[in-house]
Amino acid sequence: MNDQIHTGAAHGELGDAEYAEFMELAAEEGFDLEQVEGDLAAAGHGPLTVLAVVGRPNVGKSTLVNRIIGRREAVVEDRPGVTRDRVTYEAEWSGRRFKVVDTGGWEQDVLGIDASVAAQAEFAIEAADAVVFVVDATVGATDTDEAVVKLLRRAGKPVVLCANKVDGPSGEADAAMLWSLGLGEPYPVSALHGRGTGDMLDAVLEALPEAPAQTFGATVGGPRRIALIGRPNVGKSSLLNKVAGEERVVVNEMAGTTRDPVDEMIELGGKTWKFVDTAGIRRRVHLQEGADYYASLRTAAAVEKAEVAVVLIDASESISVQDQRIVSMAVEAGRAIVVAYNKWDTLDEERRYYLEREIETELGQIQWAPRVNVSARTGRHMEKLVPAIETALDGWETRVPTGRLNAFLGEIVASHPHPVRGGKQPRILFGTQAGTRPPRFVLFASGFLEAGYRRFIERRLREEFGFEGTPLQISVRVREKRGRKK
Repeated sequence: MNDQIHTGAAHGELGDAEYAEFMELAAEEGFDLEQVEGDLAAAGHGPLTVLAVVGRPNVGKSTLVNRIIGRREAVVEDRPGVTRDRVTYEAEWSGRRFKVVDTGGWEQDVLGIDASVAAQAEFAIEAADAVVFVVDATVGATDTDEAVVKLLRRAGKPVVLCANKVDGPSGEADAAMLWSLGLGEPYPVSALHGRGTGDMLDAVLEALPEAPAQTFGATVGGPRRIALIGRPNVGKSSLLNKVAGEERVVVNEMAGTTRDPVDEMIELGGKTWKFVDTAGIRRRVHLQEGADYYASLRTAAAVEKAEVAVVLIDASESISVQDQRIVSMAVEAGRAIVVAYNKWDTLDEERRYYLEREIETELGQIQWAPRVNVSARTGRHMEKLVPAIETALDGWETRVPTGRLNAFLGEIVASHPHPVRGGKQPRILFGTQAGTRPPRFVLFASGFLEAGYRRFIERRLREEFGFEGTPLQISVRVREKRGRKK
């Protein structure tokens, strides 16, 4: 057993014998073994460490995030108030993978600039293992920057200071002035042109721990962590109070009354669970754009700390775009998922009929997630929550041995071959499950597999092996022509 654990770090979750057998198969099929090893390591990684990028408006945070992740994904625009769906991205530097949380989204004038920057930084730091603090070297340290420095000191997370907008040697002196912030060496960078980002990222890797602060399953038998997520005013605090059996969280009709994240140890179904209540947004935000943005930052922070995301949806209202966004966030983060439809006691027959149709069309991508119909107000069906959470965790931790997986893939290829495209018929040659939490599969094929066929494979995997309540990550590697064995 120790062998198994030890080797897991080197080649995903394959034991020594399984790994040797797998590599033999790869060699026979003409794959580049070094590449195969890299693919296994990439798919076999556990939870990733999280890097937060914080700073005041227009210092170039989103530009820097795009530079770090190596593609233009974070929205970059001169005017504040640019909303977007995602705040978390995956990045890699020097062979190490990590997540980046971008706080470059929404500046809230109502609170005053200091308060809004602090609010964003607070949420991001909550999720992070290390922080990049971006300062505009051409402007120097402002009062807002000083306020963020205080926040960073309180949080006690490792910080890398990025002096941005240093486009040439003449700007180096401006960067040096930032030693005065007391955060150590300022790294002169031009996020726009890429100058100096390599040195800064080397410093980031040194600051990031090897594994996230809360390693999953590190304490055997310790309480599992559950994030209650959902749009503002959907009843997250009420649900937490109901399962706790007492008023632990402020409940108010106004959306966004929960200010600080509340981690609660709660006895439920004979077990202790750690609930992270993520209700709402810091202070009472009246502007909807900002509320959405803060809600997504808060949700990202909670999901990163959890193993299971319980997505709360108001059954009395139509499923909204924001509900779908929150579901996507949990799926992308690779967490086990349970969907709880709240306010079920208020539904009449007609609404139930329409809700079922909405679930089919709007939430079709998570048909595999256990569902519970609850009422946080009356406590209806709360006892069904724990079995649903346990089912999702079981699916999340399921692993299929390589031999069994390949026998199953062989049957699929024989009974449902990939459609012929351009005179060729790509085939799945073999595969393995390199990781769990969530289950991650690497399939090796003779040609490109279409998205529809990949979805078919995922559906069959679920039918055969369960995987209820967990997203599946399937990556496909295509054999290079030059290495093909006749």
